[in-house]
Amino acid sequence: MQPYDIIKYPLSTEKSIRLMESENKLIFVVSNKATKREIKGALQEMFKVRVESVNTFVNADGEKRAYVKFSAKNPAIDIATQMGLI
Repeated sequence: MQPYDIIKYPLSTEKSIRLMESENKLIFVVSNKATKREIKGALQEMFKVRVESVNTFVNADGEKRAYVKFSAKNPAIDIATQMGLI
């Protein structure tokens, strides 16, 4: 899978903004077939950053979300600015 097939779009909610500021995390909606390793690789390729961890969650609507923690060298707020979230 190509990186843009794996990562659909970032979420911009109150919770995601709070996580971005406090824990250096961003939330992305991803392909239901994507694994944690594929998500990590896609984000590292797309944004040229280091990803520390990926946690996934499938909500009741069947939408898969990835909670991505970035390394301290790569602030999540910079990545969000690069994507146009802020």
